[in-house]
Amino acid sequence: MSADKSSSWSYAEGLPEEDDVLLRARERSHELGVKPVTTGVAAALTVFAAGSKANTVVEVGSGAGVSGVCLLRGLGRQAVLTTIDADVDHLRAAREAFAEAGIPGNRTRTISGKAADVLPRLTDGAYDMVFIDADKSSYPIYVEQGIRLLKAGGMLIINDALDHDRVSNPANREATTNVLRQVGRMVREDERMVSTLLPTGDGLLLAVKQG
Repeated sequence: MSADKSSSWSYAEGLPEEDDVLLRARERSHELGVKPVTTGVAAALTVFAAGSKANTVVEVGSGAGVSGVCLLRGLGRQAVLTTIDADVDHLRAAREAFAEAGIPGNRTRTISGKAADVLPRLTDGAYDMVFIDADKSSYPIYVEQGIRLLKAGGMLIINDALDHDRVSNPANREATTNVLRQVGRMVREDERMVSTLLPTGDGLLLAVKQG
């Protein structure tokens, strides 16, 4: 990354101003050893949610609720977020963040369990948006299931798609990097999807399912 591009990335990431709800959620993330989405990604999630007019959203990887709060703040008042995490402490922290943000309990559904087991139980074509930010080794499973869950016109958002700038370096053959390259190919080669890759945060892969 050139100095100018690096400066522009830092500038864009530093623009969003977060309130106490998100700052406390970030603190809980660090206490739990969870890496929250960056401020740039957090702001982007709110914008994507608002622009999509989604009513049903699935989040794979609850963290401590930073991304969930940002999605819910962009969604309409009747929209419901289903968030999945295998760690009950993460879900507890996420619920705390949702409550502090003033989000009614009927707008969230928290599911404890491995996403690879939970996602197949959700209904085909029933969701407007799927956000994936969890264990990278399982991304291919999550992406395959996410595409299945989406309605026509639904949006898939994959976080950390550039793997700390390693994906773009063909010499880097780390396992996680290879998985993310595989995921990128999966989405690009899927004739049902139109996609793009943004450098926001550590890379956001966006795709929309065509009818």
